[in-house]
Amino acid sequence: MQIPTFNLFKRTIELEHMPSAEIITIGTELLLGEIHDTNATYIARMLRDVGVDLYRKTTIGDNARRIAHTIQEAMQRTDIIITTGGLGPTVDDPTRDAVALAVGVETEFRPELWEQIQNRFLRFGRKPTENNKRQAYVPKGAIPIENPVGTAPSFIVEAEGHAIISLPGVPREMEYLMQNAVLPYLRHHYDLHGIIKARVLHTGGAGESQIDDLIGDLETLSNPTVGLQAHAGQVDIRITAKAESEVEADAMIRPFEDDIRQRLGDWIYGADGETLAQVALSSLKKQGWTLAVVEAGLGGDLTGKLAAEPGPFLGGEVLVTHPESGELLAITNAYRQQRGADVGLGVALRLGPEKQDVYLVLITPLGEQQLSRPYGGPPGNAPLWAVNHGLNLIRNL
Repeated sequence: MQIPTFNLFKRTIELEHMPSAEIITIGTELLLGEIHDTNATYIARMLRDVGVDLYRKTTIGDNARRIAHTIQEAMQRTDIIITTGGLGPTVDDPTRDAVALAVGVETEFRPELWEQIQNRFLRFGRKPTENNKRQAYVPKGAIPIENPVGTAPSFIVEAEGHAIISLPGVPREMEYLMQNAVLPYLRHHYDLHGIIKARVLHTGGAGESQIDDLIGDLETLSNPTVGLQAHAGQVDIRITAKAESEVEADAMIRPFEDDIRQRLGDWIYGADGETLAQVALSSLKKQGWTLAVVEAGLGGDLTGKLAAEPGPFLGGEVLVTHPESGELLAITNAYRQQRGADVGLGVALRLGPEKQDVYLVLITPLGEQQLSRPYGGPPGNAPLWAVNHGLNLIRNL
């Protein structure tokens, strides 16, 4: 597609004053929980990669006045507002009217957009209906963005030093336009030459409060920033740097990563895309050992995570009963021998009305371990918590 040229108020942004953005996802179906919003996650990552600070993500229903009010609020805080959704042909697709209302203009018909829409339908072997003509209306003075992968044209409105960018809600269309039109526009408009890069360290065997106690002083930094994200049985540490280039960002992150690794030691099992299952199987491979597992109450998640990774995993048995620790040891050892594995891991989750317990057994050529761990979090997170504790046992062999 041909990216439109713009007569812009171009400005250079210093790294400490990177442009800021907000995302507004539009659709009553999102508020009702009928569909999952993946668009905001995708846009957030794209903005991060080009050095745009994301301040807020908002979801709002199909109401033009509420959307307009949300846009006006966002304009008080940020440079860039990106909306997704509400650009279809029906009466409940309000984004065009909402953006026009937010900046105090009318919508106007663009014959070239109507021609593009008609041509798109011809390629599909169809004829547009009269309501499709609504999609050829945009706020007065808007910069149109041709949509070669769908029928909903997008647009950019420049108002009071802000850029309001409206994209379709269909993920495939949004992603294409984000890559091929919006990012080039932002790079030119804001003279973007910096990036925001994140490095995520994964820990196992420690709680969020324990980690915070050891690295809390780093969490007050401004660039890079250090933050924690707790999961069931795992805590992630995110180091984020704003820099002119990826090389510079890596150089800023490296000493803080080294410091954190020194403070937390073996609690850190990997970084970025590395999984606990990968690291656990790698630990077994170094020992030259094979693995079989027995699980109860985990829904097959332990077996599934191990089977999804290459390594010395010989199989798993999912029990329908919930054995006590001693019984679990016997069952795990029998299954280990049946599979001809060097190591047997058993994990059983027992959910009670007032408490949940996890029983773990580990059989290796060096001996046996039997452990019991109480779980006090949300019951829905208990299986993942138990899986991660079992994998962490293997990881530490």
